[in-house]
Amino acid sequence: MVDTNDFLNLEPSLSNPFGKFSDDDVFSAQNNVTIDKKLLIDLHQLSIGPMLSDGPYSVVYEGLYKSMPVAIKIIQPDMSANVSPERKEKFQREVTLLSKVKHDHIVKFIGASMEPALMLVTELMRGGTLQKYLWSTRPQCPDLKLSLSFALGISRAMEYLHGIGIIHRDLKPSNLLLTEDKRIVKLADFGLAREEADSEMTTEAGTYRWMAPEMFSVEPIKIGVKKYYNHKVDVYSFSMILWELLTNSTPFKGRSNIMVAYATTTKLRPSMDNIPRDIEPLLRSCWAEDPAERPEFEQISDFLANILRNVCASQTSSPNMFETEQPTSKELANSSAMNCLMDKDAENSKKKNRTSCCCFMSAYDDSL
Repeated sequence: MVDTNDFLNLEPSLSNPFGKFSDDDVFSAQNNVTIDKKLLIDLHQLSIGPMLSDGPYSVVYEGLYKSMPVAIKIIQPDMSANVSPERKEKFQREVTLLSKVKHDHIVKFIGASMEPALMLVTELMRGGTLQKYLWSTRPQCPDLKLSLSFALGISRAMEYLHGIGIIHRDLKPSNLLLTEDKRIVKLADFGLAREEADSEMTTEAGTYRWMAPEMFSVEPIKIGVKKYYNHKVDVYSFSMILWELLTNSTPFKGRSNIMVAYATTTKLRPSMDNIPRDIEPLLRSCWAEDPAERPEFEQISDFLANILRNVCASQTSSPNMFETEQPTSKELANSSAMNCLMDKDAENSKKKNRTSCCCFMSAYDDSL
């Protein structure tokens, strides 16, 4: 725990880690960002502590708000440059969407501020990112039960988001945060999230190693070009995270962004070596080339919950994933989770999904 004496109060005069601000500074009302007043925090009750992380567009600090530990994300704190219109738009969208969602596996929104800087305040997740956790345990893999528990939590968060019409578009380990005990995962960073629309959306939004093939273009395209895709891009991203949780490896490790894009669009996928055979069909289904062949998160959650129950029932000690006794394919094939997963998108595309289910079952048969 950080001593509260180490925190700086954020007063209107603002002698703080970001420099002094005046009415003429670029972070004042000139931000041209519109946020519901009900979402704004009281700066007099906010204090800032040590830096947690930094990036090219933001810095995250630990802080206190009304004596409650919080995380404070500052958008472009560099006083030498204006906040770009793109960053303002991303900030406004993130605040708006994050303030709407409430789920056990999504980081809790506390409030925001437009002056003296663009600030987003959320609950503090002391366990760091899932990415850093995996890096810290390499080359060992997390316990299978823990990996499946993380995957189930992520799936349920995404099931909730898709249920209210929100696409995350940047689902990756660095945007997943852990509690201090490293047992619960929560989804964060809604900067690229948006409400799903029937119209076209910006391509190449996200991070290459976790981006769905339909978000790339084989031909050179200009930045900002739009095309149609749907919420199934998040399902593909989830498949990469699930693969990482089971292997503790980075997808397409060692390849440049261009090579990753080429591999993805040419139907190359990570190796299935050392993946529990009963989880293989789930991975293959989630990272299918055709978005219509990918399951919905409701089916993924049911499938993972069923596998987790079987693993917990069969595990008598704390072996690693390679020593764990897996539920048999026949047992899993007869489960409701399997039936749900193979019955994905029945209402929207019955013909395609019948083909998908056959392929999915065929994959299962091959593992028997």
